[in-house]
Amino acid sequence: MKNKIELSPQCASQLRAIGDTMELLSGKWKIQIVGTLLLNGSMRFMELKRALNGIAPKKLSNDLQELETNDILTRTVKETKPITVEYELTAHGRTLENLINEAMDWGLKHRKKIIG
Repeated sequence: MKNKIELSPQCASQLRAIGDTMELLSGKWKIQIVGTLLLNGSMRFMELKRALNGIAPKKLSNDLQELETNDILTRTVKETKPITVEYELTAHGRTLENLINEAMDWGLKHRKKIIG
């Protein structure tokens, strides 16, 4: 039987926070959705779909709904003909900017190191 490792309350809290972040931004697309909205501002559904090359419409719709539920973005229905729907990061969603920038910077450096 293995001995159970006791974590300090601070360590347990920090690991829980990392887990919360990972759960919210899990999957292939959510971080890319947030990054796309950070770089481009308000976008319509089809603009997002085109920008996120390869995402299925149903997946995009589901991820947008989850991000809206977690106050990361807002969905605004415009009373135009035809009706358009725009997505934009909330103030809370924009607090992910440093995380997204760090992920982007690390990814660029990693790609350069691995691919050359």
